Formats: sequence, structure tokens, C-alpha cells
Amino acid sequence: MTIWQQLSVTTTEDHAPAVADFFGELGALSVTYRDASEQPLYEPHPGETPIWKQTRITGLFTMKDDLQQIQKTLSEYCPDAPLKQWRQERLEDQAWERAWMAHYRPMKFGDRLWVCPTGQERRENNSECLILDPGLAFGTGTHPTTALCLEWLANHDLTGKTIVDYGCGSGILAVAAVLLGAGQAYAIDIDPQALSATQANAEKNRVQDKIQCFLPEHLPALQADIVLANILARPLIDLATAIAALLTPGGQLILSGILNEQAESVIMAYADTMKLQAPVSREEWCRIDGEKG
Repeated sequence: MTIWQQLSVTTTEDHAPAVADFFGELGALSVTYRDASEQPLYEPHPGETPIWKQTRITGLFTMKDDLQQIQKTLSEYCPDAPLKQWRQERLEDQAWERAWMAHYRPMKFGDRLWVCPTGQERRENNSECLILDPGLAFGTGTHPTTALCLEWLANHDLTGKTIVDYGCGSGILAVAAVLLGAGQAYAIDIDPQALSATQANAEKNRVQDKIQCFLPEHLPALQADIVLANILARPLIDLATAIAALLTPGGQLILSGILNEQAESVIMAYADTMKLQAPVSREEWCRIDGEKG
């Protein structure tokens, strides 16, 4: 069994990028950031990469790497950086997806939709089963923002409708919509990896002939019956005009990825073109539904 080791240290937001870069120069296979002080970070503006004021940087190394020497070299390279709480750990190799799957169980949304990992499919009369395994793109149905969208889909008649999944991630919403009767779905994301994941999940669920994937700049002119945008509040606000333009008059809009305290700002951004309903909340998140006037 392969053994890995990791070295982690806490520093300030100003020094975190330099420390992370130096980890990479010293042979780290991967470098991760995480909060070291329970400071909340909300969604960034486009082009921004926020970092916590106290950030924990962790580098993953092979057993051939000398972590003590790496720590010494890094301390010498960044003499002005406040480096504290050094920690060295060994990590046994394991099937990470299989371990994660141990906590991923079939989930039911409304009366018509199951989302299940491979090998745990649920088949019931008058319900559909969406097969989804953990992958490289966000979206398994476990997060409240995704669950709120899946519940909306499961509780509405989608027969023959044209759907846009804006910010598709894993493609879970586009695939669910087609399984539930939609005639065509357009999956849009700025990340090519998300588009690849969406295509793979469409094929796994045998709906690839009804789902097309696009980067935003390559999306053809179209108007859809339903647009779902499960991203974050700031992009939803910035993209309000573009998202609204994708809807046919009378079309339905479903917005998610919104913290409860952000709902009013999102509503204001769409108020001129949409008739919006009161937010539907789950935990600290909410979904906003509307109809194009």
C-alpha cells in the first residue's frame, strides 16, 4: 500500500500564496488551503480569489521527500512570514471515492425522482432514478442548494420543455430534467471540466442525445421554457440580464446558491423582468422562483 505524507502550516492571507507556491516548488503533489480561524467566506466577485486571514496551507508529498528539510527551507525562504502550527502526518493510500461513497446514499426528491450512486439504484413505479457518482465537478444532490432545485423539478410537469442548466457543475439538474420528461436541456458552465462531467453523467443515464453542453460564450441563441441557475448570489446578480434573456415570455426561472441574507439583493436584480415568489429556504440557503413577465 502506498503511503503519502503531508506538511501543513498556518500563515496570514498575505503570505499564503507565496507559501503555497513554494510548497509546489519543493515537490508537493498538491497544495490545499483551508480556514484556520473559522472565518466565513462568501462567494467571490468574478476574478477574485479570497483567502482567509488565517490560512492553513497543506502540501501532499511522497515518502521520499524530507519534510523536516522542506520545513527548514521554507522558513528560510519566507523569513518575514508568520509560520506557526507546523504539522507532519502520514496518510495511507485508499480508494477515496469508495470511502466517500460509504456516506452517499440514495436520496428521493418529491414523489418522482431518486438520485442514487451506482449499485444502489431505486426503481419505483412512476419515479425516475438518476445514477450519479462522486466526480470532479460539484453537484450530487446532498447540498441544500442542489436539493432545492431537484425538488422543484420533481414537483413540476417538464414534458417536452426546453431547459437551461446555467452553471451545470456535474449536470445533475440537466440530467434530472430530461429524465423527468424535458425534451431538450442546455448545460452551461465556465469550467470545461464541468462540461465533461455533465456529458459523462448524461451518458451514464442514457440521455446524452437530449443534452448539449456549452461554455457561455459558445451558447447559441435560444429561448427556454425553464432556466435553472444554481450558482452563487454575486454571479446571479451580475448575470441577471443574460440569464433573463434566455427565457421565453412566461418562462420559469429557478435561482439557487443564495444565502438567506442575500435573497433581497438577488430579487432586486431580477425585479424588472421577473415576477418573483417568496424565497424557499433550507438551512441557511434559499431558492427563488419566478416567471418572466
